[in-house]
Amino acid sequence: MTDQLPPLILGSGSPRRCELLGRLGLDFEVATPQVDESPLAGEPPPLHTLRVARLKAKAVAERHPGHPVLAADTIVALGEAAFGKPRDRSDAARMLGELAGKVHTVLTALVLHLDGREACHLEAARVTMTPFRRQLVAWYVATGEGDDKAGAYAVQGKGAVLVERVDGNVETVIGLPLAPIPVLFTALGLDLVQSGDRLVLSRRDVLPHRAPRD
Repeated sequence: MTDQLPPLILGSGSPRRCELLGRLGLDFEVATPQVDESPLAGEPPPLHTLRVARLKAKAVAERHPGHPVLAADTIVALGEAAFGKPRDRSDAARMLGELAGKVHTVLTALVLHLDGREACHLEAARVTMTPFRRQLVAWYVATGEGDDKAGAYAVQGKGAVLVERVDGNVETVIGLPLAPIPVLFTALGLDLVQSGDRLVLSRRDVLPHRAPRD
């Protein structure tokens, strides 16, 4: 026996994340969180992206009580250096110049929040960039595609010309890996059930008494 929930809310204004989540055939609404995404002093990239994803989920959940909220945060890590969204196009060119010809890690944290409880997942993919020249950087930055992307590039768009290979789930690089999402639902006692040609979230009769560990 299950109890259908209010619609899932995606705590993100990212069109890429909306498109990816839409592939599941799951009804959801969108709410953009307003949080400070600045890193703390000495904060390692994995802890930074998890903390920001939690902040996003909590901020949206406070505005939509009773709804399950899914939030995500993505960051590019080159060693201990973290690259979020560029401040401007000069910053984008700087980021791409540092990434050219190197291997970096893209981290995406997912947080599902419901009734004060949360389940978290951190996914990583390794991206090898081509040794692109300054002229290619200038062209790509001018397209504006990387203006709001972590690391200043989009592997699913024109930025693919900068990427030699991706080791791991390419959806992690885009910003929302789908495979962990059903696991997060299960961790909070939720089921995906078919309703016509769509999927809906339902609550099981018995819920876990405490939030799962990260």
